[in-house]
Amino acid sequence: MNTEELRKHAKNIRINIIKEVANANSGHPGGSLGAADILTVLYFNIMDITPENAATQDRDRFVLSKGHCSPLLYAVLAEKGIISDPSELMTFRKFHSRLQGHPDMRKLPGVDMSTGSLGQGISAAVGMAIANKLSKNDHRIYAMCGDGECEEGQVWEAAMAAHHYKLDNLCLVVDQNGLQIDGKTEDVIGPAPFEEKFRAFGWNVITVEDGNDVEQIEDAYRQAMTVKGVPTCIVAHTVKGKGVSFMENDPGWHGKAPNAELTEIALKDLEAM
Repeated sequence: MNTEELRKHAKNIRINIIKEVANANSGHPGGSLGAADILTVLYFNIMDITPENAATQDRDRFVLSKGHCSPLLYAVLAEKGIISDPSELMTFRKFHSRLQGHPDMRKLPGVDMSTGSLGQGISAAVGMAIANKLSKNDHRIYAMCGDGECEEGQVWEAAMAAHHYKLDNLCLVVDQNGLQIDGKTEDVIGPAPFEEKFRAFGWNVITVEDGNDVEQIEDAYRQAMTVKGVPTCIVAHTVKGKGVSFMENDPGWHGKAPNAELTEIALKDLEAM
């Protein structure tokens, strides 16, 4: 898929993120918008997931370790056709919906791990990568965590295990937008620099200076696929709230829904992207 097609999908995904969160009057728009390009490239140009194989393990799999960004994952699954009826997105965070606030693998094909407790998703991805090695399954495991999430010690335990078991079938993206619920990550506890830390844990590391540029993201994924003997971490610098003027780089939109007036502004901003 070419660059313009990817950008069109990313735009549609962002629009649906806003619609989901606004309709539910609840959710996490900032990080979801910022990471939209990362998952667009992954689902449309890298992983071999389709509506037909989404309920199987005979494909590449993805773990959204920062599970509160579920509006992004659901919007991607709808754009890919795995959620066959896009109107289901409007059931986000409703009672009896498959689209819970945190992804639930028991409810929705294409959700490969139930996540929400920060730090645990990357550990699950490590286990999945080990299982693929043991079962001679050549499919790859992808995961994404937030930079604030990397304050969790479990992330680094998983990183150590991934190197020990030589998980070259594992690719982790750190979504580094510099913000978390309480403000700037550097002011909360300062988990960066990630490149040096992951290299110290034995990982191959690729930096994407603009994590909202689909071409840079795809180049990084392609590089990761050539690496043997060690896992790969892609550190992607993104803009939290990307595409919505009043949300960009504002930690206040980490977990807050826009009202009707702001929703209209947000959708106009995204249409103009």
